[in-house]
Amino acid sequence: MTIPPIAPFGLHHIAIQCRDLPTMVRFYERVLRLRVERRWPSDRPEDRGGDRSVWLRLGTGVVALERCAGEPHPATWQSDTPGLHLLALEISWQNRGVWRDHLAYCGAEIVFESAWTLYVRDPEGNRIGLSHFPFTAEGVRSA
Repeated sequence: MTIPPIAPFGLHHIAIQCRDLPTMVRFYERVLRLRVERRWPSDRPEDRGGDRSVWLRLGTGVVALERCAGEPHPATWQSDTPGLHLLALEISWQNRGVWRDHLAYCGAEIVFESAWTLYVRDPEGNRIGLSHFPFTAEGVRSA
């Protein structure tokens, strides 16, 4: 057996399947401030020339929003269901208040918060965390 010489060095992409791709893209652009990196056109007639997937830049990786026809999974604060539990994005603890104001301005309800993270849901119910762990909102480093 051959063992890779090094561990992976970053996130390439995370893919989130969604029923309403344009609404999801607007949320990730306007609310989370990610910019569109690339659009992948659909070749399916039922998509009427729209996108199959939209990639939004996140650091050195991307969040890929991909069109699907299935039903979304039930959204709960915490779940015992396997699958994506949370997409946590890193923010600075100094900007927590700025993010709180921005989310309110965009109509994105903070559904839960801890000393380190603000939690919201995207339009299809996926949990998004804006986290500054290990620093608390006061800038104190957690043990």
